[in-house]
Amino acid sequence: MKTFTVEEVAQHNKADDIWIIVDGKVFDVTKFLSEHPGGKKVLVKMAGKDATKKFKQFHNDAIMQRVGLPMQIGVIGAEKKEEAPKPVAAAAAAAAAPLTPGKLVSADEARFGDGFPYGDPNWYQDWNSPYYNESHMRLRKVIREFAEKELMPYCHEWSEAKAIPREVVKKVAQAGFLNAASGAGTNPSVASLLPYPLPAGIKHEEFDIFHEFICVDELARCGSGGLLWALQGGLSIALPPVMNFAPEPIKKKVVPECLAGEKFIALAITEPSAGSDVAGLKTSAEDKGDHFLLNGEKKWITQGAYADYYVVAARTGGAGMGGVSLLLVERAWEGVEARYMDVMGMWGSGTSYITFDDVKVPKTHLIGKLNEGFKYIMHNFNHERLGIVMQANRLARVCIEEAFTYSMKRKTFGVRLIDHPVIRNKLGHMIRQCEATHAWLENIMYQIKTLPEASQPARLGGPVALLKAQSTQTFEFCAREAAQIFGGLAYTRGGQGEKVERLYREVRAYAIPGGSEEIMLDLGIRQATKNFEKRSKI
Repeated sequence: MKTFTVEEVAQHNKADDIWIIVDGKVFDVTKFLSEHPGGKKVLVKMAGKDATKKFKQFHNDAIMQRVGLPMQIGVIGAEKKEEAPKPVAAAAAAAAAPLTPGKLVSADEARFGDGFPYGDPNWYQDWNSPYYNESHMRLRKVIREFAEKELMPYCHEWSEAKAIPREVVKKVAQAGFLNAASGAGTNPSVASLLPYPLPAGIKHEEFDIFHEFICVDELARCGSGGLLWALQGGLSIALPPVMNFAPEPIKKKVVPECLAGEKFIALAITEPSAGSDVAGLKTSAEDKGDHFLLNGEKKWITQGAYADYYVVAARTGGAGMGGVSLLLVERAWEGVEARYMDVMGMWGSGTSYITFDDVKVPKTHLIGKLNEGFKYIMHNFNHERLGIVMQANRLARVCIEEAFTYSMKRKTFGVRLIDHPVIRNKLGHMIRQCEATHAWLENIMYQIKTLPEASQPARLGGPVALLKAQSTQTFEFCAREAAQIFGGLAYTRGGQGEKVERLYREVRAYAIPGGSEEIMLDLGIRQATKNFEKRSKI
């Protein structure tokens, strides 16, 4: 790229010829004058000058990536030669060493990420951990580079458009991240159906729940629940019943299409009058010999507005949980209608209202056995809720990272925000809750990795439910406190407070779906009581 001196840039200081400097980069913003959201005068005042301080006062890094860099024409001074990066495997292997207690490496080798206090889990910052190895660190590096380049700069644009481009979903799929984030990576029964390899060259037999966690966690770092749910909202909750219980022809057709990002699948359980009370659903599927006749309504269905397949919970038997079955319904069938719902947050994830009017469902599309659908729903609840926890806690951490970064540069009453005790108090409470939740999550994931699968529902259902409530309340607290730190910027869509404003709207989508906080807290105590009484024979 061409180099310029400060004096050369200073000559381009008129309204019809404006260059500015930001972080040592030179930009020609002449044609951008009429498009600048703050008006022409803002740029004219900085014509020919170093605008770094002003730019960082009002903009975030995503604006530079998306809007600024295309206008860059050069750099100031001699172009700095960058060191050739270490091969990913070598760098990851070096960084993996401190994860094994007793082995030491230099601090530079051990650290990963931007280094903002508590902006990343502590194992990113040279803390020892028993949970991760070289493959986890390799995956972490690959997905962060992908997310920062391909996703993060465009989250606001996609959110405002209330749509994620299909080509973006396919690109994420080709990188192997849909395999990872959907649970398919840890499911040996579908290893042969994956349309693309797992990311970072990880083999299926070594892929574990912690790899899945890293994928979800790093994607969540983009700070957009709408993006997360548009990418893998249906995959993580609707595809597992198909992977685990659907007939082989259905599995072989649906799984590859969805993991390739070519088709979308949604879980249709919630109804206008039946949310957490799954056993009370009213949608019916009447036996007509060679098919079921499906009638009913579903509401608040993630990705339902544009899904190609629906995993539908319908009543095929008597009242209660014993009369529920799961059916795979195709969007193209006559009698299926889905329409968008206008909701508070998660824009772009296709929240919908669906009606089934005399839909003929072939019996070959029955998932598992008749009237055992409730069991299949429960089978995936721990995975669904853990996915919510993974996302919610990273989104809470995003609030911490954004607020901490902003407080280091914003001044009030002559000092930085971080120098005010009240701001440090807010950050302290945000951090302690987020770190506690993260540690609990890692503990439970280790149980999932090591306990016999058959014992997990009874042993982990209650703790996972409590953890979900913990994570969503932590997220809500952090979003609220971050908004207070940002002030008016968090009340404005776009700009420096973009992520915080969006996340504040999206909190409810984590606190209610997958089991509301009230239901989760009650479930956790009921299961603990039941297990105790069973063991002690009270």
